[in-house]
Formats: sequence, C-alpha cells, structure tokens
Amino acid sequence: MLISLIINNYQIFNQEVEFSMSANMHIKHFLSSIYKFEKLNILKSAILLGPNNAGKTCFIRAIKTMKSIMLNQNHIIQNNIFSNDDISEMTVSFLEDKHEYCFSIKYDIKKKEYIYERFSEIFHDVHNNIREEEFLLRDMENSDYRCLDQELVPLMKVASKNSILAYTFDTSNFPTLKTIKDSIISFASKIDIIDMNNIPFKKTIECMKNNNAMKEKIVSFIKNADLSLDDFRYLSDDELEISVFSKEKPQESVLSNSKQLLDLLHLTSIYNGVPVPSLLFDSTGTKKIAAISSYVIDALENDRILIVDELDNSLHFKLTRAIIAMFNNELNNKAQLIATVHDSSLIDCQTLFRKDQIWFAHKDRDNAYLYSLSEFTADKDKTRSNSDLVEKYKKGVFGALPEPDLFDSLLEVSKSVKSTND
Repeated sequence: MLISLIINNYQIFNQEVEFSMSANMHIKHFLSSIYKFEKLNILKSAILLGPNNAGKTCFIRAIKTMKSIMLNQNHIIQNNIFSNDDISEMTVSFLEDKHEYCFSIKYDIKKKEYIYERFSEIFHDVHNNIREEEFLLRDMENSDYRCLDQELVPLMKVASKNSILAYTFDTSNFPTLKTIKDSIISFASKIDIIDMNNIPFKKTIECMKNNNAMKEKIVSFIKNADLSLDDFRYLSDDELEISVFSKEKPQESVLSNSKQLLDLLHLTSIYNGVPVPSLLFDSTGTKKIAAISSYVIDALENDRILIVDELDNSLHFKLTRAIIAMFNNELNNKAQLIATVHDSSLIDCQTLFRKDQIWFAHKDRDNAYLYSLSEFTADKDKTRSNSDLVEKYKKGVFGALPEPDLFDSLLEVSKSVKSTND
C-alpha cells in the first residue's frame, strides 16, 4: 500500500510537496476507510481536486515515474521548467509484505544519472516512536556509501549511475540488495494507472476472454452500473457474425488492420434480449464503465493500488461515488484508490469521505501545492466534517478554485459578429 509520496523539482512542482495516505486518527468517523496494521493507519482511498493545470495530472505522472524507476522501465524525469536546478527528487513510503519501507532518489536530469539513493525500513514501537533501519545509502554529492551488505560498499563507488543499484548488480550475491529489489518490484507491480480520457479496453477484454471468475464479477459490475443493460458478453466469432453482421461474413480487409478493433467489436451489450456491439451502440459513459470495471474488480480482489486521472469524466456522479464507496467499505481489505476529480460535490464528509481523504491541488504565480482538507480545522477555519464543505469550497475557503474571466472573450466575439453583420 502507498503511504506517502514526496516530490521536489518535478514538472509543475518547483518545491517539495507531500501527498500522504496516512490516516489522521483524531478523525473518528468512517473507520472502515482505514486499513490498520500494527501502528500504521493507511487510507483506502483519496481524491485530489483542483482547477485545470494546477498539478493533478503532474502528480499522477510522478507516481507513474516512480513506478517506472522501481521496475527499471523507461521513464522521463522532467524538472520544473522555471527552475535552474537539474536535480529532481522523489521519496515513496509504502507497506509491502508487512514491512514499512522508505525509498528515496535524486536524479540529475542533465547528466541522466542517479546521484542519490536510499532505502530503509521503518519500525514503530508500542508508544508509536519511530525507528529507522537504513539498508542502503549511495550519496554521490557527499561521497557517502553505506549498505548492510558490507562487501557491496566499495562497488557502489564505481557502479553505473544510469539505474538504481538493485538493477546494477546480481542481487543473488547480496541479500540486502535482493530484499530491496524484491520489495520495490512487488510494490510497484501492484500499481495500475489509468486516464479516463483514454482508458484502454485491453484488460477488460482479456478478463472477459480468459478468466471465468473475474468475467462474472466484471459483468455484474457493468450490469449494476447500467440498469438498462441485460447482459454484457464477449461473443465468439460465430456469434459475432450472427448478431452484428447477420449471416454474412464480413470482408477480411475491412477489419484486418486492427486486432484491437476486432476485440472491441466482440464486446457486446444485451438490451431487451437484443445483442449490439458496445463500441457502436453504447454511450461514452457506459463504455468507460466497461473499461474501468476490470481495474476496479482486480484492485479489490488482489489488493492493488488503482490510480485514476479524472475518475468522474463521463460518469454520473452517483456512479463515481459508488466506485469510491467500494474501496471505503469494510469488505475491502487493503486495495487503494487514488483519483483526481473535478466534481465538487465529492467534497462530502458526511456520507462518503473523511477529511484526510480529500486533497487539493493549487497553483499561484510562484508555486504549486498539494494539501489536505484535514489542515482546515474548526478552531482555525470553522471547518467541521458536518459543515457545508461544497459551499465553503465555492467561496474559496480551501483555495484550489479556478477564477475564469471570459467576459473579455465574449466582448471580442460580439465585436467580431457585429463587424461582420455591418
């Protein structure tokens, strides 16, 4: 599970920001939204709200970048374009196999080198005091090299800087490095990142074709989300010919250029007993429900971390809330949902969220910020969980509110129309 992510000098963020999934235990309600492990209390879901171009998508990209680093995949790290600093920094804290770990990197964007890497395990005693055991440190700026595998230390000084150490050496010779590698791979492999503007159907198609148990749950999810739909199926070639093309076999040249299009045409919705291709008939929202269904079910069933950019895009607000509620439910063990949204009605601490699950992205002329609703208190801001939080947001109490001024544009259009008519 993700505990926190700290970003510094990355894309829109020119200073350090921290996003945390640690629960504020001073908030007593909706305890089902928290996964408890020993002294850890981790939120099962969180949303990030804010105006366009304020950092929400950049935050999603940061998670994607950290995932790629941990899996040794191709990645692009871009520093803040207004900064003269070439060093981008990221720190991720996570729970994996009943261990709390912290992994930090510093990356020199100009040289394309990792100049700092640190991995540690965090321990909490009965009084919740924190102790940290450092597994590995490679600090090239200060020529500081440490590792529990002592024989690795001299090699760290001359090792390649193009990847993190877990992918530089044969870990079978270094047990500590193997623990690090196994932990980061196991954690990062559980992260699914999707964009509702361009959500792929591949996962749903594969589940519908190959996994009967998963298939039934996906179909149930789609049917429950769209009450007018009788069934949802992946038809065989013979069934597809009958239902879509009558009894005539389509010319191969029509569809041969796209296997993905063929697969999409096999996804069929059943309305009043009539099968129709989902791709051609269903609304944008229904198609997105079908696409996201496999990610939601897989996350809940296998304790995965689902990251969604613009979760509420093309979905009815009740459906967005229902998806969030699935993750907050006590039946969910430790799957996580982190989503960016625009729907201000989701700022609901009476029926849906705790205050610490609601985050804002805000940008001014100097900086971009991430902060939690839990920072606004009854004493300081007269903000309680039973307050009208949507109204407070609309009034700008929490910031992260766009202030569009389109009247000048309207005047320009009006002048142009009048000039044309004259």
